Amino acid sequence: MKKLLFFITLFIIWLFLTWPFSPFSFQDIGAGLVVVFLTLLFLKPLPGGSHKLVEGNRYYWGLVYIPVLLYYMVRANFDVLYRVLHPDMPINPGIVTVKTELKDPIARAILCNSITLTPGTLSVDIIEDKIYVHWINITEGSIDTISQRISGRFEELLMRIFE
Repeated sequence: MKKLLFFITLFIIWLFLTWPFSPFSFQDIGAGLVVVFLTLLFLKPLPGGSHKLVEGNRYYWGLVYIPVLLYYMVRANFDVLYRVLHPDMPINPGIVTVKTELKDPIARAILCNSITLTPGTLSVDIIEDKIYVHWINITEGSIDTISQRISGRFEELLMRIFE
């Protein structure tokens, strides 16, 4: 039953990707059926189980996550622009430890990518529940304060999507 729901979900995604139907759309639909079938046949299951992908509220939180990520990317761009154009160039670079509560490996990878996509930060390594981040301007504070400042904005939404 789970594989059938996953098949239907992937096929609907295929239909949305090939939306402008033409007179020959039966070929698109047939190709979609074949591609989705082969995908489910040859790909190994996702860590944590693919059953999570058929829950509708995860798609909602995924759609919420995109503008949040874009907002913080733009905001970080202006912060880096300020630091570059400022005559004194107020930077204090270094590597900080960010503690994450995400358990799913895919969620951790997306968190690392989100941190890296915001200018001024770069995910260097991840070991167990700690992400090592190169930060352009280290501020004083405990590991919890730094974790909240760097990854807190993404972590809550990623928990709703993946866990």
